[in-house]
Amino acid sequence: MMVRVALLALTLCAPVAVSAQDRSPADAASAALEELRAAQGQLEAAKGGKERVQALTETVKAYEAGLGAVRAGLRRVTIRERELSLKLAGQEQEIAALLTVLQARGRVGSPSLFLHPEGAIGTARAGMIVSQMTPALNAQADSLRETLLEVSTLRQLQSGAEDTLQAGLTGVQEARAGLSQAIGDRTELPRKFIEDPVKTALLIATTETLEGFAGGLGEISGGPLETNASEDIAARKGALPLPVAGRVLRRAGEADAAGIARAGLLIATRPRALVSAPAAATIRYQGPLLDFGNVMILEPKSGLLMVFAGLDVVYGQTGEVIAEGAPLGLMGGKDAAVGEILTQVGDGTGSDLSQSLYLEVREDNEPVNPESWFRTERED
Repeated sequence: MMVRVALLALTLCAPVAVSAQDRSPADAASAALEELRAAQGQLEAAKGGKERVQALTETVKAYEAGLGAVRAGLRRVTIRERELSLKLAGQEQEIAALLTVLQARGRVGSPSLFLHPEGAIGTARAGMIVSQMTPALNAQADSLRETLLEVSTLRQLQSGAEDTLQAGLTGVQEARAGLSQAIGDRTELPRKFIEDPVKTALLIATTETLEGFAGGLGEISGGPLETNASEDIAARKGALPLPVAGRVLRRAGEADAAGIARAGLLIATRPRALVSAPAAATIRYQGPLLDFGNVMILEPKSGLLMVFAGLDVVYGQTGEVIAEGAPLGLMGGKDAAVGEILTQVGDGTGSDLSQSLYLEVREDNEPVNPESWFRTERED
């Protein structure tokens, strides 16, 4: 209650600019909301474009980036608003005293209010004390007004985010559905070979390891593929982007809770996240494999394989040649509802990175550290 009274009293004064550092959570959240709104506009343009797959892929990525930014922005806003509210709650007695003094200073009354019982000298001394106190009172009032205005801005951002989040979630679902339809409709992709489904089934049935399956891929494609000299992926070694937005959960050789260490990276991602090709490549295999779930194996050049495992939906057909950034598939899980997102943001419980993509790189059928090819954040 005292904070509300203070807000009413102090906002009658001229507004005071908030420092860049204090405004940064609000600025970040506002920019994120605008990013998400821009993705909504991008969806309509993507529906009618000639390059629908590419346009819808970029739209899905824009939605994912926008939703992620909104989550991060609202989390910062919530933390900052809570911090300021606790600070104000702890200063209620000081605020009450400050308001009392400010109201007394602003009250118009009889000249006798300004007279001191000790006479002219006492009055002069009192006036000097008041004049010395005035700058400090003004500074304190300005600081309080600044804090209250920031709290008000942060709360407005929080209250207005729900509708934008709902529109964003609806939009990304629509964009994914459109992308799946566009991929199903396309017929123009070049092919390096036609898969023999019987040989593929036999290879899967007789293989017990990823190494064995990768070594037998030539059997379903009629031999090794020719290297495309026009796209020298070796020049980009160490700089390839990760195929999905997320965070590296385990690095090559790091054991999991069961003590099992794998040769690849495990990347934590959001539900239904889009997985994209990090480079132009040929699809050597797509579909279920061993205990990896749905798998996509790409061959950017002869002897180099990139394995992406754990997808829920896979796009494309074995033998197709795809461009860099082409959609490979979607992760599993289900998008969180708006209420769930706001709850996670508000109380800090749970994680929105609930899915896991496994990434392995093999050179001449030997596993190598994926970080020798991919750019990752080492500070994780």
